[in-house]
Amino acid sequence: MTTYESEIKTISSNEEMVFGVLSNLNNLQKFEQRIPQTDKIKDLKFDSDSCSFLVDGIGKIGFRITEREPFKTIKLTSENAPVQLTVWVQLKFVSENETAMKLTLKADLPAMIKMMVDKKLKEGVDMVAELLTKTLNTNT
Repeated sequence: MTTYESEIKTISSNEEMVFGVLSNLNNLQKFEQRIPQTDKIKDLKFDSDSCSFLVDGIGKIGFRITEREPFKTIKLTSENAPVQLTVWVQLKFVSENETAMKLTLKADLPAMIKMMVDKKLKEGVDMVAELLTKTLNTNT
């Protein structure tokens, strides 16, 4: 398994509120307009425990929440992906109105695929962490 970690981001809200928003994937619909528009990702769908989207050249990929540890961790596991992916959203109390957040992605990548997507996955994890941070800081 290859591990990709985002930089630690700071959200201007308490960890209970941040966890409440991120642990219900229906809330991601609020962020949809902030996702950079691309022809490669389409047809985003959300419910409380899962999200899915079409990726050009790959097909439909989804993520399902498989574990919630209140105010600390949200674990998502891939569905219908060509490789096994697991994502952790880790939250840590900093102060009454400040929460630290880090995203971790673990991917079971064959060597050839890793060489092709390594940089893009690292950039993607950082981009998602930044998007979530900006959106949560704007909407809290």
